[in-house]
Amino acid sequence: MIPYGRQDITDADIDAVVAVLRSDWLTQGPMVPRFEAAVAGYTGAGHAVAVNSATSALHIACLALDLGPGDLLWTSPVTFVASANCALYCGADVDFVDIDPRSYNMSPVALEAKLQAAEQAGRLPKIVVPVHLCGQSCDMAAIRALADRYGFRIIEDASHAIGGRYRDAPVGDCRYSDITVFSFHPVKIITTAEGGMALSNDAELAARMEMLRSHGITRDAARMSRPPDGPWYYEQQALGLNYRLTDLQAALGLSQVHRLDDYVARRHALAARYDALLAGLPVTRPWQHPDSYSGLHLYVIRIEGGGDGERRRSVFEGLRTRGIGVNVHYIPVHLQPYYRALGFAPGDFPNAEAYYAEAISLPMYPTLSESEQDQVVAALREALAG
Repeated sequence: MIPYGRQDITDADIDAVVAVLRSDWLTQGPMVPRFEAAVAGYTGAGHAVAVNSATSALHIACLALDLGPGDLLWTSPVTFVASANCALYCGADVDFVDIDPRSYNMSPVALEAKLQAAEQAGRLPKIVVPVHLCGQSCDMAAIRALADRYGFRIIEDASHAIGGRYRDAPVGDCRYSDITVFSFHPVKIITTAEGGMALSNDAELAARMEMLRSHGITRDAARMSRPPDGPWYYEQQALGLNYRLTDLQAALGLSQVHRLDDYVARRHALAARYDALLAGLPVTRPWQHPDSYSGLHLYVIRIEGGGDGERRRSVFEGLRTRGIGVNVHYIPVHLQPYYRALGFAPGDFPNAEAYYAEAISLPMYPTLSESEQDQVVAALREALAG
């Protein structure tokens, strides 16, 4: 089986992790701040806070921005459920903004129309979470302009997008957002096995997230409510979580950061080759916005003529039968049973639903060989013919 995604672990990665195992620190040691500094330096963000998953990063980002009961968060329906669940963890409400039919990202046009209606209704969102699907940045300049007009905060869900660029600047520099979130799951562009990171240019937001990831506790005397009793003293100042990343995971991530540009370049080479090999087949290939250099976490095609989903299902099953481990990213969140119980229904976001009926993620990872890629395309031809 050729999977849709796969981590790349080198001897250097293994040596980095073994060095931590032989050190005095397995967690809360020096590797986490080194990893944070490396990612902040790569992106140009002022601050980075490593955590145990991107879901955790989204949660503490919402908490740091004071999202709570009575508040509203909007995100894309085409994303993993964590992009929406983070609001519910805070007791807030969720709504969605339909996608652009070419980029599959949140549509700034749909966002503006929804904001105009929300302003009339007196129910504007406190936070908007644009999702950089497949690694391609949303149109962040347009979204930021709307944030300045309507007063919402922005969390970029860049779980797919580390190593990508928008308007010739790294995704994650937070020039258009309050906080950006990365994921380091094994199928993502670089990995810490499990892990995530929140970046910000706001020192106070970063300090709040750092405290929230560790039980809401601070040991910084400058932030304490009274002079410390002694060098052992700490204060719990908020109801935080245990979302810390270990030094073992940070060592792996730090080793992988050094190959990040090479990984993304290889993904682009594979995508260009897919584009050429798929020409003439009844599929829609991914469209890349000229302002964006995608991280290319995923290479998603759409099966033409698959409006009811049955054509896509037939091709998907045909590929799996032929040993190609394709996947679908994603079932629109509003169609999940939990969200239907909250009042969402089919037909609410037609562009997202049309995308879902046709989408298949083909294998995309740096160690995918050209012969394996040829095998994928040959299997796809057969499945389309069948």
